[in-house]
Amino acid sequence: MDVAFSIKTLGTILQSVTHNGKQLILTVMLTSVVVYIYSVIAFNFFRKFYAQEGEEGDGPQYKCNDLLTCFVFHLHTGVRAGGGIGDEIESADGDPSEVFRNIFDISFFFFVIVILLAIIQGLIIDAFGELRSQLEQVKEDMESSCFICGIGKDYFDEHPHGFERHVMKEHNFANYMFFLMHLINKPDTEYTGQETYVWEMYNNRCWDFFPVGDCFRKQYDSDETTS
Repeated sequence: MDVAFSIKTLGTILQSVTHNGKQLILTVMLTSVVVYIYSVIAFNFFRKFYAQEGEEGDGPQYKCNDLLTCFVFHLHTGVRAGGGIGDEIESADGDPSEVFRNIFDISFFFFVIVILLAIIQGLIIDAFGELRSQLEQVKEDMESSCFICGIGKDYFDEHPHGFERHVMKEHNFANYMFFLMHLINKPDTEYTGQETYVWEMYNNRCWDFFPVGDCFRKQYDSDETTS
């Protein structure tokens, strides 16, 4: 798990499973209910097709011996079978109930394998795509604007390497993180007035101490315009 979370791609894959957790759980529950309904039908009408020849001297062993084992068999084996439950039980060729068995097999394949399992896969794939888009959007925002003040790259690039100089020298994100770590590790009785102000804002999860929309360059341009 530590390795997975330390690698961004693997972490995104794991998050894609839990991102739509509520919808995923509800869909799995719906799948279980549908499989249970098919188990009841199979137990009452098609139980003979679930017989498996036993060892010499033993009678036939039923994969659908009771409703519980029938449900477990459908959930464990039928759902995993590529063609549905019909691939895992005896064929109904020539049996009087052949038509109804075929309807049973095809409907199980259509509703469980084609629809419900596809919905579960779709939820995971959609969540992965959404998380990847969010990561790309964050990366694009980080590259096109300052994380601290939010001013766009175009404003600073009026001068050569203006944006790079700004994010490295003036509004370096790491410096802000180091300052917060400094406050966390420093005894609060030794805070200065500014440190006390920032610490109280941080504890209240208020980020007004970040110079949003402001920077030295903007102040300098404003002073030049005024003068």
